[in-house]
Amino acid sequence: MNGNNKPYVIGLDLGGTNSVFGIVDNNANVIAETSVKTRGHNDNAQQYVDDCVVELRKIIDQVGGIEKIGAMGIGAPNGNYYTGCIEFAPNLSWAHDVVPLAKMFSDALGIPVAMTNDANAAAIGEMTYGAAKGMKNFIMITLGTGVGSGIVVNGQMVYGCDGMAGELGHVIVEKNGRTCGCGRKGCLEAYCSATGVARTAREIISNTNKPTLLRDIPLNQIESKDVSIAAGKGDEVAKEIFEYTGRILGGACADFAAFNSPEAFIFFGGLTKAGDLIMEPIRRAYDENVLKIYKGKAKMLISQLDDAKAAVLGASALGWEIVMERGTAISTNAI
Repeated sequence: MNGNNKPYVIGLDLGGTNSVFGIVDNNANVIAETSVKTRGHNDNAQQYVDDCVVELRKIIDQVGGIEKIGAMGIGAPNGNYYTGCIEFAPNLSWAHDVVPLAKMFSDALGIPVAMTNDANAAAIGEMTYGAAKGMKNFIMITLGTGVGSGIVVNGQMVYGCDGMAGELGHVIVEKNGRTCGCGRKGCLEAYCSATGVARTAREIISNTNKPTLLRDIPLNQIESKDVSIAAGKGDEVAKEIFEYTGRILGGACADFAAFNSPEAFIFFGGLTKAGDLIMEPIRRAYDENVLKIYKGKAKMLISQLDDAKAAVLGASALGWEIVMERGTAISTNAI
């Protein structure tokens, strides 16, 4: 597939908190990994790329140098499959405008680079290697710093007319609700992301006198993992937070089923580590709200791939497409 001289591609899972790089062979083995904090970099996209390349070159050297790398694929928030740009990403301080990230990495490394939405990359990885293997209709929901989604219909990713389809995290679930990072109010992401869970915790602590272990943490330092730890210890407020979050997400999935009747919803990301604390309310709310003709059809599954592996492998698949379709010709756009 790749010839003997370029046996690897790079996959980048660009999350709101961490950017995870993997050098991947054509048997989906991650040969080397590194990561960089996504935030910081003087809020400058070029500085972000420069800082990433410094770390990336260390693992590139481990596999024999850049001449061994055929291409790179990126999964990024608001990543446009058609243009290779990140467009107005609310959770990336250096990408509030249009950033030609594929071209920037291509120029820095001298290899072809393609990009898609981070949740799309996770969906591609899951469809190829994980819980969605063999499925042709499913929705991937990523629960991280934000809420992302990758929609597969009849075996194909849904990109829409402009490469930006599938922003289910920005469907409004609460009219005139919380302000979202995108600037609108009441988006799913404002409630069901890790950030949203922390916001719910702060609201309950500020507005009620309910006893909770979370009161031992400074209000502005509460994170979703703190809620998960407290819930695991039986904390009733923490369990209430997951119940509230899961019911909103399950109700939203019931609405999503109306447009593509998926075989499954597959959940991926840090919040899924809460297990049944969040999955049970998701299932209940879905069953209570879904249209009768869809009832009992869609499975609610957690990703079978560990941590960022689904997104890294999915992103790397874009690199392999370049290797197969374009050889070594440099592309600055997504495929």
